[in-house]
Amino acid sequence: MLTAGDFRNGVTFEMEGKVYQVIEFQHVKPGKGAAFVRTKYKDVVTGTIRETSFNPTAKFENAVIERRKLDYLYTDGELYYFMDPETFDQIPLNADKLGDNFKFVKENTTCTISSFKGNVFSVEPPTFVELAVTETEPGVRGDTATNVTKPATLETGAVIKVPIFINEGDVLRIDTRTGEYLERA
Repeated sequence: MLTAGDFRNGVTFEMEGKVYQVIEFQHVKPGKGAAFVRTKYKDVVTGTIRETSFNPTAKFENAVIERRKLDYLYTDGELYYFMDPETFDQIPLNADKLGDNFKFVKENTTCTISSFKGNVFSVEPPTFVELAVTETEPGVRGDTATNVTKPATLETGAVIKVPIFINEGDVLRIDTRTGEYLERA
């Protein structure tokens, strides 16, 4: 059990059947009236953020979020299969559990899977990946205005903007959080 007086940044708790994580908290003791805890928290599954004031003695269940590193194996069109590298158990997941940044993940990449009571709610790819360019237009000689970019298709099928000097077959380092080209690998 956890009370609102125990809230700290990053603490996870269960309320009304949902799991929340404290983003900000403030213990307030006004000159008149009872003390309270002003809390800003987010739903870890949907990402929605709420602000509420709690009585410091309000009790909540402690929510334990399990984070495991699993290897992405393959997709059969509907399900995406991940494997635990220690037990070799395979876990199939629907596409709705994967974020937008999963388009930068190729087979045999280790991802972090977050779950609560066995229910997976998010898949985080590594922060940086190296992918080969499979298709891009050739750079035009003399086109030297600053920050000139062109679209490039990567080996996973994702399309990003790259500088004009990038050619097909180049291996690029990509930031999966923003989807931006960083450098040639």
